[in-house]
Amino acid sequence: MKYWKAYFVFVKPYLKWIIITLCIGILKFSIPSLLPLIQKYVIDDILLNHTMSTSDQIRKLMMILGGTLFLFVVVRGPIEYARQYFAQYITARILYDLRNRLYEHLQQLSLRFYQNTKVGEVISRFINDAEQTKNIVEVGMMNVWLDLFTLIFVLGFMVYLDPILTLVSVAILPLYALAVKILYKRLKKLTKDRSAALAGIQAYLHERIQGISVIRSFALERYDRKQFEATNAAFLTKGLAQSRWNAWTFAIINTLTDVAPILVIGYGGYEVIQGNLTLGTFIAFFGYLDRLYGPLKRLINSSTVLTQASASWERVLELLHEPYDMKDTLDSKILEADACELSFRHVNFKYQEEGKWVLKDISFDVSPGEMVAFVGMSGGGKSSLVGLIPRFYDIQEGSITVNHVDVRDYTMESLRSHIGMVLQDNFLFSGSVRDNILLGSPEAPDAQVIEAAKAANAHEFIMSLPKGYDTEVGERGVKLSGGQKQRIAIARVFLKDPPILILDEATSALDLESEHLIQQSLADLSARRTTIVVAHRLSTITHADRIVVMKDGEIAESGTHDALMQADGIYAGLYNIQHLRA
Repeated sequence: MKYWKAYFVFVKPYLKWIIITLCIGILKFSIPSLLPLIQKYVIDDILLNHTMSTSDQIRKLMMILGGTLFLFVVVRGPIEYARQYFAQYITARILYDLRNRLYEHLQQLSLRFYQNTKVGEVISRFINDAEQTKNIVEVGMMNVWLDLFTLIFVLGFMVYLDPILTLVSVAILPLYALAVKILYKRLKKLTKDRSAALAGIQAYLHERIQGISVIRSFALERYDRKQFEATNAAFLTKGLAQSRWNAWTFAIINTLTDVAPILVIGYGGYEVIQGNLTLGTFIAFFGYLDRLYGPLKRLINSSTVLTQASASWERVLELLHEPYDMKDTLDSKILEADACELSFRHVNFKYQEEGKWVLKDISFDVSPGEMVAFVGMSGGGKSSLVGLIPRFYDIQEGSITVNHVDVRDYTMESLRSHIGMVLQDNFLFSGSVRDNILLGSPEAPDAQVIEAAKAANAHEFIMSLPKGYDTEVGERGVKLSGGQKQRIAIARVFLKDPPILILDEATSALDLESEHLIQQSLADLSARRTTIVVAHRLSTITHADRIVVMKDGEIAESGTHDALMQADGIYAGLYNIQHLRA
């Protein structure tokens, strides 16, 4: 029941339209239900009425035919259109709202969730499972009620025609109820297992497409095909298990359905022979029998569809109920400042509660306009440290403050709007060069975009591209070189113009020419900003106001380049090694 209550939140805004659609549907299904009565009248009162002249029979038959054609062609057509359109409109709008809510939810989930969850699994729930949930409305809240109405409507006519024959017709209904109870509980579990297996294929496919270059560089195509075959086989097993149970379900239900007409033919034929039932009534009753078991079959099919939709909704709901590691509080402050002072006080941090400490007792200050560089061996905690400033993760102990206010007391949006990040591997989205620069300030005019590109030493190469700023960069910027992607990433930070700047090994993977251009851009970008630099090449940060050496998650040394070189410690050793290699 709790699952349906959760879905009703999305249905409630369209409840009025659902009721209107149901009313239209009642008209739609009521009209065909009149046909057996029309048949009875034609047979008993016209065709078998030997007291009526031939011309009167023909005249009455034409009148009935004309009225029936008007009812079925002129009246029913628009009703059918309206019912189908409104049903599709409502389900489309509910899916639209559901996916918007899902996307909003995904945006608020922490990086920890995405590190522990396969992207394909998320996409499967977002696309496939969400699509299946539309049947909860279309089938569960519309078709089921219309079929129930049709059943009651038809049963009323059948009782009117012959109560005893009606009892014979519905004698197997208890067996229907028993079959549904036994069969569909198992079907729901099998359907959920199949959805999970399908998500596994999508997760595998997404990951392998992202890493296709690695697969080819190691000539792993044959091995990878075998791995996919195993994943695909798991889906096949789950799919066939569901199909087998589904086939048994339909076989049993259809067998039960076929028994009823046989009973009616036997008993109804006997009553006609005995003269207790007119031929017209018998034919009309048989017509109603089809209209009785037609909706009944649809109700059984609806059980299958709703079982699948219910399993999909549970998977969607599991995603919607994924808790937030971090969220704003009601009294969160808005960060509004042109200059920001940053402070770490006795910060301890680990990614998992049961994991090891990644950062231990970290304390330092960065004043507005000051540049502090963090260096050290890989795994020392440098990138983890800078990820804490925009609250990609929350610390377990200590405090991180901006302008003497804990970052956890600011709204995440206002905090992150004051931070610009240039990473080693900056992500470019598919779209144009202009679109990617505009991520820094989506409403900025073209003049500011061009100004930011010039500041990042990117304007010249952008203008050499086939369509300039309108050139498509491809997925993840595959059509551009590493240096070009990096300069576009810097351009969007120039456009954002944040008071806090974080440079996380922004040039370590570039050639010397690209690095020179980008270093020049970064020097301009960091002027007058609170700047944190994580560097691999120590020659790029000798001008920093302060250099902090990280080792095993702790601050090992701190000072200017000259002071650290004179101390002849860890920093001096690293610098001398790199200098000798150069």
